[in-house]
Amino acid sequence: MIAPAAHHSIPDIALPNETLTVVFDELPPSTLATITRVSHRFNAVAERMLYASVLITDMLAEASPIPYKTLRWCESLLGRPHLLSATKRIHVRWHSDPQYPPPRHLTTPVVKLADVLGLLRYLESLDLFLGPANLAPTCLEPIHAIERIIRDCYFPMLRYCSLGAEWCKGVQPYTHVLGSFLASLTSLRHLKLQDHHSPLNIPSQALPFLTSFRGSPDTAAYLLPGRPVQYLSLLGQDSDVNRENLPRMTDTSVPLRYLDLSAMSARPILLRNISTHMPGIEVLKVRLALRHTLHYALSGINRGFSQDFHPS
Repeated sequence: MIAPAAHHSIPDIALPNETLTVVFDELPPSTLATITRVSHRFNAVAERMLYASVLITDMLAEASPIPYKTLRWCESLLGRPHLLSATKRIHVRWHSDPQYPPPRHLTTPVVKLADVLGLLRYLESLDLFLGPANLAPTCLEPIHAIERIIRDCYFPMLRYCSLGAEWCKGVQPYTHVLGSFLASLTSLRHLKLQDHHSPLNIPSQALPFLTSFRGSPDTAAYLLPGRPVQYLSLLGQDSDVNRENLPRMTDTSVPLRYLDLSAMSARPILLRNISTHMPGIEVLKVRLALRHTLHYALSGINRGFSQDFHPS
């Protein structure tokens, strides 16, 4: 590790910034933070790297109901506008203690996060999980907490997007804002919607490069048709996959190759239906319900699958 020192006492190193970037890329964030205090030049290189990839996890509890790490990052980036173009990856996750009611003071963090993300134009990866934010009471207009953040965002270079929050029946559902946002993501390859449980209507020409999707069966049924999705991962209960949505999932512009059902306990009838509608699947990852034996589950299923079974 390079020890911190006064900026004026460190001689300049005859290496291009590109080389320093390669060297610093092997260092953890804590060391990069130390390097920013070595010299003005080291600061310029290391600081851009620190802000290029941001990973934040806030644990919300009764004693600490506000996502302070997220707020500090927002204030820090707003104070360094020259780093907005360097920010390429944002990973923000809020988690709450299930033993306590949802925090009541999340409106300000949501608005602040929206302000910051609205300034980013070079983002390539966005992973946003707002935990209890959509469960907390709010005086704002009735839209999903995620939508309050993304509605004014424009990410022409975004390739990976994961959105969600904690969910229960009766909470504010998504509106048309989500569809409009997704339709603007012209470079998106990978999409994950963790708490969207209804049809999703977006223009047929939107998301022309979408390769993978993870989400509910109903959302997949409206998102996959006409798009080059090869990797599909479904969330929810196996009963959510039915005779209405399953055929629509097969209407992709290229054949589905990989199907992941490990997030649900699959019964034999689901596997038979999958075999009937998706005979070209090359890799099937599935978690079997305990009450069914492997022998019974495999009876009558196309042997062309490359099966990755994880009985539960």
